[in-house]
Amino acid sequence: MWWSDRARALAALALALALGGCFQPLYGEAQHPGLTEDLRAIEVAPIGDRIGHYLADNLISDFNGTGSTPTPKYRLAVTVATREQTPTVESELNTASASTVIGDAKFTLTQIDGGKLVYQGAATAAAVYDRSLQGFANLRAKRDAEIRLARTLADEINLRVAAALSAGS
Repeated sequence: MWWSDRARALAALALALALGGCFQPLYGEAQHPGLTEDLRAIEVAPIGDRIGHYLADNLISDFNGTGSTPTPKYRLAVTVATREQTPTVESELNTASASTVIGDAKFTLTQIDGGKLVYQGAATAAAVYDRSLQGFANLRAKRDAEIRLARTLADEINLRVAAALSAGS
């Protein structure tokens, strides 16, 4: 029976290779000409706080990871509010064993020339981290959770902005 397992695996591999070229990105250049240039032409306004720094850095990299500096056509303004929840508390030590950092981002995309509102929206994400009795370990774990949170928020904002720009073209 081992030959039938190999035949099935080879058939699955052949099918995957044959269909591999059929898939295209949802908001790619082939489906929406000019979208890549529009995304590169987004200027991200400075965002306050540490998580805002991480978020702005991720957004800039997502929109224009090439390092080129085209003339901005759009401005993205983002405000972020974070909160923390500790759902579990150890009864013996009366300390939380885990914590969740939740981020709410509100954003607006406007045209630089004329200030016309193109899109506005909101995104929410959460990142969980383990807590211990060591203060520095908690600080570092929280910072890592904030970095993951910023990455998730940037992905969500990037997707929504790309969808809005592709719908407008």
